[in-house]
Amino acid sequence: MNLTLLDAVIFGAYILGVIGLGIYASRKAQQTKRDYFLAGDKLPWWMIGGSIIAANISSHHLVGAMGMAYSRGFVAIAMEWGAILMGFNALLWIFLPFYIRNGFYTVPEFLEKRFGTAARATYAGLILLTYVLVEISAVLYLGALSLHSLLGISVMTCVVILAVITGIYTIAGGLRAVIYTEMLQLIVLVMGGIALTIATVNAAGGISAVTDTMKDWDLILPANDPDFPWTMYLGGVLCISVFYCATNQFIVQRVLAAKNEWHARMGVVFGDYLKFLVPLIITVPALVAPKLFPDLEKPDLLFPTLVEKLLPTGLVGLVMAGLIAAVMSHLSGAINSCTTILTVDIYLPYFRKKATEAEAVRFGRWAGAVIIVIGILCTGLFLTQSKKPVFLYLMNAYGLFTPGIAAMFLLGILWKRTTHAGALAAGILTIPMSIAMEVIFPAMPFFNRTGIVFWTCVVLCIIVSLLTKPVPEAQLKGLIWNRESLKLPADLLQQSKGLRSPTLWWALITGVVLYFYIVYA
Repeated sequence: MNLTLLDAVIFGAYILGVIGLGIYASRKAQQTKRDYFLAGDKLPWWMIGGSIIAANISSHHLVGAMGMAYSRGFVAIAMEWGAILMGFNALLWIFLPFYIRNGFYTVPEFLEKRFGTAARATYAGLILLTYVLVEISAVLYLGALSLHSLLGISVMTCVVILAVITGIYTIAGGLRAVIYTEMLQLIVLVMGGIALTIATVNAAGGISAVTDTMKDWDLILPANDPDFPWTMYLGGVLCISVFYCATNQFIVQRVLAAKNEWHARMGVVFGDYLKFLVPLIITVPALVAPKLFPDLEKPDLLFPTLVEKLLPTGLVGLVMAGLIAAVMSHLSGAINSCTTILTVDIYLPYFRKKATEAEAVRFGRWAGAVIIVIGILCTGLFLTQSKKPVFLYLMNAYGLFTPGIAAMFLLGILWKRTTHAGALAAGILTIPMSIAMEVIFPAMPFFNRTGIVFWTCVVLCIIVSLLTKPVPEAQLKGLIWNRESLKLPADLLQQSKGLRSPTLWWALITGVVLYFYIVYA
């Protein structure tokens, strides 16, 4: 596809703008761990919510989820809206107070304080594998696939370009640079998504084309559906959602950087609203696209096809910038989370306990460079998955790691009798059990397999905990959920009254999501 001069100018201006903003943010950073990894604990609610969604929505949504919606319909949105009801609720009402009040840098720190060093190391290892194999590699692959389709540049060349550009400001400025650039990227992403949605709907016949598809809007499908059976909500979606939204350093790191707990809570609620709206601009074009392009060879090519065939001069550059914004925001967040965990959970406790602030930051930057190289090398794994929508591969990959992690965290914070041995049993056995389920029951929907492994991990954790010595009550202070955890600290209660109440805005968006699930069940 030959870009016009206007498209190239818009696209180039965006790239230069992001790099410039990232470098500006990095120059404001201080050489301290708290500033590099948590932006100095100064994030307001709107930055927290915006950055959560900017980091979350990426090429596996614009490319993968759009391809899935093209082939499967409205149900592709279920994972996104289900996260509002499950994962973000778990973060908001169960985990958030303990993360904030204990002053953690990373999620694994909670596991160490609750269970011990082995649980922390187990989680750190599992989550790093997830980030490199799923987050970084998949995002690079899907973003490069679209750029290749539009520009004709080889896929691996696009992978390297995306990784290097993002790595420059991410490594230099830490979380502060990541957050600053994510806010710009969110704006560009939404503008590009809206432009593509309007163009596609108009080409398909207008609003009536969308309403014609509403008869097929099903969020709850039969139990024998190969991809999205209703039984997925009984365990598979639950554990993946809880892991991704509530125990995932990639998301939680933004909450840990909040000014205070009110900003943290309101930021998560604001993220709920964006989480509801953004998937609509991804799904709606895919719902009407079969009228225009009924026989696409690969659903994952829907996004570049719509851009190439439907958009006028100028908008092509904007939508391409939106795609790259999604890739870069997600990639920078994943890289930053990897460097934080490698530094705080592995380097400092095991290799350099007496490292200075500057040495910790320096190691974080070198770790970021290594992670980028590994991510580029692992991108080739996705070439073997080209026969099916990559979005399904991503969910399947999450299913390998997440059941044990979700079980460890949920039982650890909700049940005081959970022991270190019980948590380790769940965490260590989750991958072998997931692989065994896939080998023994290859035809079973992966959400169901994941759900079975999750509940097996829960039962295993309970049995092992009951057979081992309980943790002394004194060690559990401030680590077990209770009703008081739902309340803001006394000094912040005055700030949360009336329209400033996170509970009020949470109830409103929760009601809207439940309405859609009831109407389109």
